[in-house]
Amino acid sequence: MTGPELAEAALLLAAARRPVVFTGAGMSAESGVPTFRDAQTGLWQRYDPQELATPAAFRADPALVWGWYETRRRGVRRALPNPGHRAVAAIAARLPETVVITQNVDDLHERGGVPAPVRLHGSLFAPRCSACARPAPLPSDLPPSAGPPEPHGGAEPHGGAESHAPEAHDGPLDPPACADCGAPVRPGVVWFGEALPSAALAAAVEAASGCDLLLTVGTSALVHPAAEIPLVAARLGAPVVQVNPVPTPLDAICAVNLRGPAGEVLPALVRAAWPDDAVG
Repeated sequence: MTGPELAEAALLLAAARRPVVFTGAGMSAESGVPTFRDAQTGLWQRYDPQELATPAAFRADPALVWGWYETRRRGVRRALPNPGHRAVAAIAARLPETVVITQNVDDLHERGGVPAPVRLHGSLFAPRCSACARPAPLPSDLPPSAGPPEPHGGAEPHGGAESHAPEAHDGPLDPPACADCGAPVRPGVVWFGEALPSAALAAAVEAASGCDLLLTVGTSALVHPAAEIPLVAARLGAPVVQVNPVPTPLDAICAVNLRGPAGEVLPALVRAAWPDDAVG
């Protein structure tokens, strides 16, 4: 990728000392991790993710929700960090005061070289007790399952994606019991209707308030309050550079809009900012 927009963004990055990199689902999608807007596949295609990702759904059917999240977690473990993740790690290595804030619940930033991103929506890899919130260990393996039951009312499958053969662990799975109180263990993510973790949100706002550049990557800017983070930086005078294949509500506040996938744009941006550094 070349052009005046990339050159302008590279100048901003090269001059930065306290950048924030703010990432969304589009970045992980480039590694093959489905977004909530993607059609489900296999036995899960008949379910709406937004109906599974709620406290009420877990209370009503813990095995169905836990099984779906275990399927997601196993899929994430098969995914690999893409060149965009490695470019973010290169920025953080070059500029030690970089703060990476993510809305994603996978571990691709960590495996890509960023040890401690600020996680606004939790993590698939940090289960906890649904009652006492005690951290719980990850399951080591999953037994075969017959698959999820028919949804109430015999509803048609959501989305139009081609069905894929289910994997052995696809389907409902009883969650482990908390070692402390015996209540069901839940996924360590933020569900619809839940507040963001207060410490993560405070850290994100603090970083955005003090940054001298904010890179927003692969986010639709539609999920609030996380979508407010780039606005905080812009209101306080930091330039915002957006990397996204399509326009978003953030376009108007951005100093530069770079159209394209993160896996192509971010490595090109790093190379343009620091020509002597090698980035894949």
